[in-house]
Amino acid sequence: MVIRHVGHAEFEITLEEGIRIVTDPYDASCGYPVEQIEADVALVSHHHHDHDAVENLLGSPRVLEQAGNYTLSQDARVTAIHSFHDDQQGARRGENLLFLLEAEGLRLAHMGDLGCELTEEQRALLRKVDILMIPVGGFFTITAEQAKTIADELEARVVIPMHYRTAYNADWPIEPVEAFLKLYPADEILMNAQALRIARGDLECHPHVVVLGES
Repeated sequence: MVIRHVGHAEFEITLEEGIRIVTDPYDASCGYPVEQIEADVALVSHHHHDHDAVENLLGSPRVLEQAGNYTLSQDARVTAIHSFHDDQQGARRGENLLFLLEAEGLRLAHMGDLGCELTEEQRALLRKVDILMIPVGGFFTITAEQAKTIADELEARVVIPMHYRTAYNADWPIEPVEAFLKLYPADEILMNAQALRIARGDLECHPHVVVLGES
């Protein structure tokens, strides 16, 4: 599969069989340039404007926005897992979905706007994930330190940070990606990769932390 970070929590994931998946598409109010991407499937973790702008996607994507199990093809399936956007059972910011994509022998998790620690059930479902896309900016989501703890708990092989402050959202009260990166040795980090092409057989060749796109 090939993974590209569009910006914020939006990624474009292209499977070898041609299925195009977009996670948490944002709208123009986020400050990031809006790309019109053709998608077969859209994963929407929650209905905030910076995560559910499916109207900007081209084609007629299948929108997955509720907890449950979904089959994309004979080789690809998605599990959407209920969670919360805050540490008060959703009282402040509502609910959130964690997505587990299983395809090509890989397990990829997108954590949406996770705002609290994982439950035992969630950890059991996501443990030993190969690729983990996780928010690291804090304030609206878990902090960099919490993200590192979760990545360690899940024994994630490749960690891709998201939902952090950049030049596009410089006035947001969240931390830049460096707050997360400082928790790892420099030789475990790959910076500003344009895309990540990853297969089961070469998983061990990839750095532990990969920052996709401009940070």
